[in-house]
Amino acid sequence: MRWALVLIALLAFAGEAAAQGKGKGIRLWNLTTETISGFQLSPAGKTDWGPNQTLNDKDKEVDHDERLRIIGVEPGRYDAKVSYPNARQCIVRDIEIRADAVFSIADKDLKDCTK
Repeated sequence: MRWALVLIALLAFAGEAAAQGKGKGIRLWNLTTETISGFQLSPAGKTDWGPNQTLNDKDKEVDHDERLRIIGVEPGRYDAKVSYPNARQCIVRDIEIRADAVFSIADKDLKDCTK
């Protein structure tokens, strides 16, 4: 009987670990019409820009309709600095980021663009 309880506990633990491993983490979905070459996050309302998340991508850019894994960011509200290969930079304000979820940005979200 004890072995059966141990086996059940081990199977439950393995199932929980497998379920946690299935999460794909936080991802950005680029719905802008251009390829993104830089993507940095800061807590909403601040300018404490974090690392360039596009460096997490194998080609270091995020094409239109591509998703990018975001690393080292906790769920919450953020502003984003979006950079493009032509040196244009824009801000996206007050993005809600949730655990193991996809968030998107589109051209209509881009504000305060500079060249």
